[in-house]
Order: sequence, then structure tokens, then C-alpha cells
Amino acid sequence: MSDVLELVDVSVVREGRALVDQVSWSVKEGERWVILGPNGAGKTTLLNLASSYLFPTKGTATILGGTLGKPGTDVFELRPRIGVAGIAMADKLPKRQTVLQTVLTAAYGMTATWQEEYEEIDEQRARAFLDRLGMTEYLDRKFGTLSEGERKRTLIARALMTDPELLLLDEPAAGLDLGGREDLVRRLGRLARDPLAPSMVMVTHHVEEIAPGFTHVLMIRQGKVVTAGPIDLELTSRNLSLCFGLPLVVERNGSDRWTAQGLPLGQ
Repeated sequence: MSDVLELVDVSVVREGRALVDQVSWSVKEGERWVILGPNGAGKTTLLNLASSYLFPTKGTATILGGTLGKPGTDVFELRPRIGVAGIAMADKLPKRQTVLQTVLTAAYGMTATWQEEYEEIDEQRARAFLDRLGMTEYLDRKFGTLSEGERKRTLIARALMTDPELLLLDEPAAGLDLGGREDLVRRLGRLARDPLAPSMVMVTHHVEEIAPGFTHVLMIRQGKVVTAGPIDLELTSRNLSLCFGLPLVVERNGSDRWTAQGLPLGQ
């Protein structure tokens, strides 16, 4: 399998502070990664590197065969091959557009409708992705009127619209209630287990949000990698405790879901 994403000794420095520090990490075709870590650990910085919207201060970042900052790598050709769903994208989308329009505009790399004309195949694909995310009943709803869960599912459908080779999900379950989270995790699990789906990277704070089908985990703390590798081997109580800086116990249940909790004081 070839590398979809490869970071080699990457550091990103802002105002003298390393947001990520000498990170080496690779994502291969078909892998589904989750990035875990506390607030300020560098998770979003890694996602911004993977989306080509942030360049490393030091080291090399290669995405889908193109090395950032190297002659011959055109990020404007690279970015349509990367699907991104997160809060930053939601803020760019017009609230007055319908759900269907919100997904359709991704076919042209736009955030708002203008004078473009969509082919029937574009609309069929947009409807299919929305149906996959449970949004068929909301096609004509205004994006700005959606609940948080409905908005998150619309953003994922939009990110899939360009047939990306790499799908980046920035805290897709953040702000959801229990029902919304479980519905989204179930749908992400179906996507993660689809062999035709793109390679995936998801950022989260919570192991409970990891859907079945995710294959690898990277844990980061204060800009440095704590561990990275197959989720069955690396998502352990010891590693999670090192990542979050307090004693934690992580368990896996029969439905291939994870839970974590802190040890009582005194233990």
C-alpha cells in the first residue's frame, strides 16, 4: 500500500512555540486513523497539515504524492482530492442555502451557488451521499436551521462529494447529545468499513467516539507523538494515561466500541 500522507520530522512553530514538534507519521491507502489528545495537543495542526492549508516550519509533509512547498506541487490541484469536514468549513457555508445545495456546491469546489449548472449525475450523487448520512428528509431545509448533528452529517456528505482520496474529520461528534453521537458513530462505522471509502483521519478527544472500522490511532501530547500504530495494539490504558496526563483505564466491549474512565482518587 502506498502512502496517502507522510510527515517526516515535521515541526510547526508559531511565535517561538512548537504547535507540533518533530512529528513523523504516515497514513497508507485504506487505513482509518483516529487522532487522540487533550486540548492544545496539536491535533488540529496535524489536520491542517494533512489538508495542505498549513505548511511545516521544519521537516517534510507529503500528501497524495505531492510534497508541500516543493516545486511542482500545486496545492490548488491537491485540495480537491482531500475531503474536509469540520467547524471551520461550516462557518464558510451560507446558512440560507438548502442542504442539497450545500452538498452540490462541493462538486465545483465552491461554498455558495453562483451561476453554475449542475448535471443530473451531480445531483444524484449528492442525494446518495445525503441518504447515506440519513439526511434525505432534510434536502430542502436551510443549512442554518439544522441541528448540530444534522449539520455534521451534511458536512460529511459534502466532503465525500468530490470522491476524495483522503477524508479528514475534525471532531465530528463534538457538541452532539448522546443520541446524535451514537447515530453519527454508527454511520461513520459503516463508512469506515466500506472498502471503497477513502483513507480517513478523524480528530477527537473521546475514545467513545471511535467507530468500529477505525484501524489505527495516533496519540499526541504537547505537540509530540506519544504513540502511533494499529488501534488494537496502541490504544491501551498506559498510552492513554500518558497522553492525557492522568491515570485512565480504557476498555473495549463486544460491539467493538471503546470506553475510558479515570481511576478513583487514592488508587
